[in-house]
Parts: sequence; C-alpha cells; structure tokens
Amino acid sequence: MVEGIFLTIYDIAKVAGVSASTVSRVANNKPGVNAKTRQKVQQLLEQNHYVPNDAARGLVTSSSHLVGILIADIRTQHHVEGAYYIANELEKLEYYSIILNTGNSDEARAASLRILERRKVEAAVLMGSVFQTDAVASAIRQYLSGIPVFMLNGFINLPNVYGVLTDECTGVEECVALLARKKRKNIAFMVDSPTPSSMLKLQGFVNGMEKLGISEKKAWIYRDVEGTVEGGYQSMKKILQEHPAVDGVICSLDIIACGAMRALWDQGIRVPDQVGMIGIDNSVYADICTPRLTSLDNMLLDSGITIAHKLVNCLKGRTTSQKTMLFTNIVEREST
Repeated sequence: MVEGIFLTIYDIAKVAGVSASTVSRVANNKPGVNAKTRQKVQQLLEQNHYVPNDAARGLVTSSSHLVGILIADIRTQHHVEGAYYIANELEKLEYYSIILNTGNSDEARAASLRILERRKVEAAVLMGSVFQTDAVASAIRQYLSGIPVFMLNGFINLPNVYGVLTDECTGVEECVALLARKKRKNIAFMVDSPTPSSMLKLQGFVNGMEKLGISEKKAWIYRDVEGTVEGGYQSMKKILQEHPAVDGVICSLDIIACGAMRALWDQGIRVPDQVGMIGIDNSVYADICTPRLTSLDNMLLDSGITIAHKLVNCLKGRTTSQKTMLFTNIVEREST
C-alpha cells in the first residue's frame, strides 16, 4: 500500500488480476473462489486495510439499515433523551441512525423529510407531537410514502405512519387527584405552547378539576408559558399575585416546574409545606432540583424501545399495529 492512499475494490482486483466481483466475494466471505485466489486477495485486502463501503453495499442490496430521527429542537432535553433510547435500541438490532435538527417551522420540517429521502433511509422517527401537522403529513406523502414513519407521542392518519403514544390526559387527571388527596384546594396549571400533547395535558387538568366541582372557566389555567426555567419563574410570580391562596401547581414540563419552585423559594413559600408541585416528563430535572420534583412519567424509555422494535418488525415484513398507547405513572418525590 502507498502511504496515504487507500485502494478501492477495483484497484485491488487489478493488482490481483481478478474481477471486482471476486474481490467482493472474498471481502464478504462468500463462496465461489478457489483457495489460492482467496488467499492472494485476502492478503491484499489486509495489506491495504480494506473496509467494505456500507453505503455502496446498500445501493446493491437496497438495504441501508439507516433510520432517520427528526427532532424539532435539539435543545429539548426530553426529545434528545428519547432519540438516544431509540438509536441505542436500534443499534442492538443492527440498524443505525442519523439525527437531524429540523427547526420549528413546517417548511424546515418538510425540508428535513426531503433530506431523509435523499439519504435513502429505510425508516423515519419523528420526535414529538409538534410534527403532527398537515404540512408534515403532506411532506410524508411526497417524500417518504414508501417507508414506515414512526411518531413519538403523536400520530398522523396515513397508511405508513405509526404512533406510540402515552395517555397524558388521564395522567394529568390523576395528578389533580393526587393533589386533592393531599388536601390541596386551590390548584393552578401552567401549560406551554399549544401542541397536540400539551392540549391533552390541559384537557386532563380540566377533567380533573371538573371532578372536584370546578369548571374550566373557573380553573386557574396559565397558557403559553415559555418552556424554560424563566418561563416557570415568571408565571409562578403572576399566579402568586393573582391567586395568593394557591396551594398546588401542576406544570406541563418539569423544567417549568423547576422555575416555579425557584419563584416560590424567593417569596419564602415552602414546597411542599405550603404549595405542592408536580411536573411532567419525569426528566433529569425532577431529580436534580430541590426539593426533588414529583413528576408524571410519560414512559419515554418504554416508548423509545417500543418504537425501535416495532420499526424493525415493519422492515422485516411483520404485522404491527399503527397505534400503541402506553399508560403514565406518577413518580412521587419530595415536592408533594
């Protein structure tokens, strides 16, 4: 081998005086090559540190074993963690992933789906209900109609789309019931920007409050809260100004709840002695804040593993249901 130059399969075939197909059979340990020729070619392959080109092999076999994972915003810890679970499980099943940050516009999401088409992925995964839009549905029909597309906690009614969802509506309703059992009578709800998922969380809060005899119009609902610590902090300050008797708070994201607890701390209000606090996601934030946050576990790990296995089942031609519903679980910690 010439230093710094890596030979292709055709170069090795020329040096060995055999066809490229013979080199390919040796490189892939296929039969049909006599022992002397195999030894000669194998020696050349080893001397030149030859590595088979998986992309080229995919063109021949029509199998890339590549899965595209789309995340609207890679700063969203919950979705990045979910993508990790999916990619990790897929690797165990001998499939590999590329992850793209799409941005939050429908145009950008459609462009990312087009990229996946060009990369010849065998399947796609869309992280979160933010992809549950008409524009994304149209892009799937245009670019990815021939492959399975999986959605985490979302669904689009197309023949090749599959959804693994969690019952967050019932889960939030149970959060309201938990606070009520803790003798909390004045409960507020903070919800981030509207998505199909956040609207289901909101509906769960409304359902729970109605069971306590409080209508949606009279419920303390704070909408479009920025999904950050600062968003939770500022909204909690507003709740305290408008409803100083508040003694229970549910936040649509753990990160919002962390900000809300900081605002209570700054006002000298103790959690959980004076105000009970519940977040949603059961993320790392729930464990690192003080006090540790009670949170609704929307089964991110289970969802990721389920998606990976159902996706591979689809690629192998096995029948799988288009919708799978997982049930949430409240993880109680110190904040309630």
